[in-house]
Amino acid sequence: MGFHNRVMIADDDPGIVDFLSIMLEFNGYIVTSTLDGSTLFQLEDQLPDLLLLDIWMSGVDGRDVCKYLKENGPTCGLPIVMLSASKDIGQSAIDAGADDFLAKPFEMSDLLAVVAKNVG
Repeated sequence: MGFHNRVMIADDDPGIVDFLSIMLEFNGYIVTSTLDGSTLFQLEDQLPDLLLLDIWMSGVDGRDVCKYLKENGPTCGLPIVMLSASKDIGQSAIDAGADDFLAKPFEMSDLLAVVAKNVG
């Protein structure tokens, strides 16, 4: 279990953020979230142990965010798992530097396994 591991969720769907937050907190994770992907460009201190990043966020392509974070000194080691409703773009998530990819909809057990595997 991920007690005291900090997971950040970046998704522009409040329902998904709420659902993921509840499930992760129930499993011992400390969860923060943002509905605005552009805020991730300012992510430098108080880094989470893992970022769950939606590929399609309004106004921001999660792959661009991922590339930026992986190329930026303070965040280059941040594990990132990208989420998308499109299974076909999993490879582009990996190409953007994501550590893992999960297609929506997913089983909660799959999410927890991917989070546990990738938590810094």
